[in-house]
Amino acid sequence: MNALPPCPKCQSAFTYMDADLYICPECAHEWSAQSSAAASEPAAKVFRDSAGNILQDGDTVTVIKDLKLKGGGGVVKMGTKVKNIRLVDADHDIDCKIDGFGAMSLKTEFVKKA
Repeated sequence: MNALPPCPKCQSAFTYMDADLYICPECAHEWSAQSSAAASEPAAKVFRDSAGNILQDGDTVTVIKDLKLKGGGGVVKMGTKVKNIRLVDADHDIDCKIDGFGAMSLKTEFVKKA
């Protein structure tokens, strides 16, 4: 069974389709199926640093806090510059390579755009 989207105006679940329009019987709101499909697509995630600046792939960032590495691998010191970051949609938002440490993942809350 194909579930129809709820009414965007009143959130009623009793919508029905007539030709290429969705219709809400409770508030009489009509909208096209194409606009509903476009609205249901998730928007691209915006990555922001600790100061609220928007980050993009290839940016250079600075670490704002000493970060201990798991496994006793050392500490990434505050002020370390990380060049050419790559943003990913995961728990740790940034994939990068840090000189002296190698490849690792960072969270955006611990960096500031340089």
